[in-house]
Amino acid sequence: MKIALAPDDAELAWADEGSGEPLLLIAGQATAMDGWGPTAAALAQHFRVIRFDHRGIGGSSNGDAGRYTTRLLAADAAAVLKAANVDSAHVYGHSMGGRVAHWLAIDHPHGVRTLILAATSGGKLAGAEPTKYAMEALVSGDMARLEPLFFAPEWAADHPDATHTFFNSRATAWAKARHFRASRDHDAWSRLGAIESPTLILHGTDDALTPMPNAIQLHRHIRRSTLVKVPGAGHGLHLDRPETIQWIRQFIAAKAPL
Repeated sequence: MKIALAPDDAELAWADEGSGEPLLLIAGQATAMDGWGPTAAALAQHFRVIRFDHRGIGGSSNGDAGRYTTRLLAADAAAVLKAANVDSAHVYGHSMGGRVAHWLAIDHPHGVRTLILAATSGGKLAGAEPTKYAMEALVSGDMARLEPLFFAPEWAADHPDATHTFFNSRATAWAKARHFRASRDHDAWSRLGAIESPTLILHGTDDALTPMPNAIQLHRHIRRSTLVKVPGAGHGLHLDRPETIQWIRQFIAAKAPL
């Protein structure tokens, strides 16, 4: 594990594996880099995969309390790329990580070759909020309640270690609360038109935490975007739908600038 220094000198734990074009993975709310599990391993067969722990999560320090916003978390992601000696990378963000990725693409347009967004949103959207049950499960942090919202039962049964790792990132209640607030307060709808990177939007049709209308609006706001609706998938399609790996590879091969 390596350390990058954030703009406030917070220590950000990061790691890389594989070789080829760099691909930065940005995890979701209060989720450590280990949560990418089998997806990171599969992608590392084709790319130099760079992962990191958000501030307050896993091996990263808390840093300043005022820097828990999606836009400032994007500055952390940029610091990780700098530490990895990467000027530009493909960027894959899941859930809150997708929100962070929005700002990375907006504030560092030349640093994002292509953008992959999974199960995410540009901010609050009337009529497309999480269901009451989904929100209560998210707030509870109860793995038994959350698992069906994220993963297909058969995948979770076949991958107990990956599921446990995903839901059990090391984080204090202090950090978790700030991650929750950062994700909830995200609002980039008016700025998404500034994203220049070719963008692949992956979204499950059964996502109760981020309902499908969010992805449709993302597609409308991001000019160079492609939307793939994944039938029956929930919020964790970045893990339990391995076919997305091939889709991402094909998209990058077709869209990445030379």
